[in-house]
Amino acid sequence: MARIAGVNIPTQKRVLIGLTYIHGIGRTRAQAILDKLAIPPERRVSQLTDAEVLRIRELIDREFRVEGDL
Repeated sequence: MARIAGVNIPTQKRVLIGLTYIHGIGRTRAQAILDKLAIPPERRVSQLTDAEVLRIRELIDREFRVEGDL
């Protein structure tokens, strides 16, 4: 299970849907994150590499206000 912004993302969901579990990220922002990092949206969270999860985590921390910050 990937942990991003303090939220456990379900591993069997597509990355696009899984990112919406984070308070402050909807489908539009999730799509923008995946486009910026060149990650296919149809990929499952369980298929992400550790490096990809780290890049997603860093991008969200740097560019978005989510969870407790809101």
